Amino acid sequence: MEDTQGQLQPRVDVDAVMPVLAASRVFTCQCGRPVFFRNSRCVVCGTALGYDPQVGTLLPLQPEGDALWRCFGHPNEPPLYRRCANADNGGACNWLLTVDGVDAQGQMLCRSCRLNRTIPDLALPENAALWGRVETAKRRLVSTLIGLQLPVRSLTEDPQRGLAFDVLSPQPGGPAPLTGHDKGIITLNLDEADDAKREFTRVAMHESYRTLLGHLRHEVGHYYWQRLVDGGQWLAPYRELFGDERQDYAAALKNHYDNGPVPNWRQTHVSAYASSHPWEDWAETWAHYMHMVDTLDTAGSFGLDAHVSDLQYERFDAGRLYDPNAVDAPRFLDFINRWVELTGVLNELSRSMGLADFYPFVLSAPAVAKLQFIHLVIASSAEDTTP
Repeated sequence: MEDTQGQLQPRVDVDAVMPVLAASRVFTCQCGRPVFFRNSRCVVCGTALGYDPQVGTLLPLQPEGDALWRCFGHPNEPPLYRRCANADNGGACNWLLTVDGVDAQGQMLCRSCRLNRTIPDLALPENAALWGRVETAKRRLVSTLIGLQLPVRSLTEDPQRGLAFDVLSPQPGGPAPLTGHDKGIITLNLDEADDAKREFTRVAMHESYRTLLGHLRHEVGHYYWQRLVDGGQWLAPYRELFGDERQDYAAALKNHYDNGPVPNWRQTHVSAYASSHPWEDWAETWAHYMHMVDTLDTAGSFGLDAHVSDLQYERFDAGRLYDPNAVDAPRFLDFINRWVELTGVLNELSRSMGLADFYPFVLSAPAVAKLQFIHLVIASSAEDTTP
């Protein structure tokens, strides 16, 4: 296909690539009461719960013996499950793996926990609590990645292209671990799970937004740039839209921190930090796309629709897109416009509670084009999620 300037663009051979929901967030216990993504037990009837990432569903469970579980009310139907080995430690993991999903070493780790390469020392109570927050956020991230049919495999499963997390706690007298990504390994400073420390850093760095989940979404964006863009059909158009990533990265970040963002960043980028370097522009835009997908999934799961509000926003049209002729361009436009309308309502709700804005950003037309570009890269790269 060609863009409006006549440049050849990578073809996306996909039919209606934007699913209604990448990952549902509404679940029901066998007793009929609502239960939620992070729950491991129904607080009403006490039924055990577990999340099956393959089908994207939180299941009510009944014991089968020998630490096995089955979906409640289906005594003669497969599959049989085991709980993740991190269910009873600081990770408090509520994810399941099928009996045949146990790896060759006999490790019973779910698809999210398999991604861990290094975890903090859990003998320290404060580490266990903070790591639990990290894992809660990571499971949310991974469930969306799986729902978008992105490749989610650990370095053990895929030594060449897999993903791994090193969650490191600061050591007394030593330098703070730097959160970042390098060749499939995401390093996270455990202090980012400490609300007070993270807020102190946010204020010191003049950021309008800083969350643990946002960090994970940003860093995994770097991983998927390397996995899906670098050296492939999307690299040339990426450089045309985001800029040439071959410019000196260290010098660009130093300039950003020394002199601040480019003056007009709001007209061209999703955030100030995105303006520092094309790699950061991609990762920040990727994180925002993940924010949108998960939040709209949640809203849609609960039947919330900003279209019924009285807020009237000027809607983006096809002329703002990277590729207005893409197969699902109308659905992507609806996705973006629903996001603008929903966050307008949510910002007002946050203000009514005296809280900071839910989404303290305003999307520019160039940012929308970049968001669609990421959407198309994901759609063209969707694969079978079988591990």
